Amino acid sequence: MFWTSYFLAVLAIVLAWPVPILLSRAQWPARDPFTAMVLWQAIALAGGLSMIGAMLVYGLEPVGDNLIAGLRALAGMVLFAAPTTALGFWHLFALSAAALLSAHLVFTLLLTYYRIERQRRRHRELLALLASPSDDGPGTVVINHDSPVAYCLPGGARSVTVLSDGLMAALEPAELRAVLIHENAHLTQRHHLLLWAFAAWRQALPWLPTTRLAQEAVNSLIEMLADDVALRTESKATLIKAIAIVASGSAAPQEAAAVEPVGLAGSGLTGAGLQLPDGAGGAGPASTTASRVSRLLSPKPPLAGGLRAAVLAVCTLLLAMPTALLIVPGLLG
Repeated sequence: MFWTSYFLAVLAIVLAWPVPILLSRAQWPARDPFTAMVLWQAIALAGGLSMIGAMLVYGLEPVGDNLIAGLRALAGMVLFAAPTTALGFWHLFALSAAALLSAHLVFTLLLTYYRIERQRRRHRELLALLASPSDDGPGTVVINHDSPVAYCLPGGARSVTVLSDGLMAALEPAELRAVLIHENAHLTQRHHLLLWAFAAWRQALPWLPTTRLAQEAVNSLIEMLADDVALRTESKATLIKAIAIVASGSAAPQEAAAVEPVGLAGSGLTGAGLQLPDGAGGAGPASTTASRVSRLLSPKPPLAGGLRAAVLAVCTLLLAMPTALLIVPGLLG
């Protein structure tokens, strides 16, 4: 149990600090956004599991040879008021920290979801008053605003893509199609769920710099994934021009209280009585737009099949290691 807790603690530190920093500086994610996205998710899940698992295993070390036996002994202490003299101060402290961190992460995840849904509900109510149906499809509406704005508002069957008059006037038909395909890709690939998870991670651990790096990387990767979908039917020149036009009308980046926006571009629409909620739409930081355009202007070959398989294998290993260390000894015992 001691060596298991030690190994999990080391793994948690590695996944919380050097690994995300190195990944955020790497160039290959732009060549394979999907694989990079899977890796970011594996790092986040394995890091959280290792962090909580290390404290839990260390806390239960005096009362069990493995996690399952330790949990049974702890349950007996709690349910039958058995003495806890076998647990020292630091063991009780580790168990309390594991419980508090777990509760904090779950609570933050639910609270972030509640805030985002409340913002989207209010925004949807405003759209019902200020927007009009578009000829481009039943899930598309148009708002009266001069700035080029395009974003999607997730909501299951109520999902909608919002365009502005300024955008439709500035774009050619092919460019408008690219925008619509891009926004629809956000919805069909459920990018808002990824943004929710990583936003909650950052909200829960704001003191950890890598949570910011992870959120920024995920924001950029989902835009690249949506760009790749648009490129299946539209040319690079068309998509680049569309990105440039909508980015030219974007307002200065706003601080996201809950989750970064999902959309090709957007801006604060206070002049029209409509303010984009966090998680509704926006181009994100200028660095994201620049990296997307650079990726389209100077394309690099896709990640080799062998390297892609190796990264996915690492993802599987990251998730399997802490799980195996926590559960397998108890099953074998």
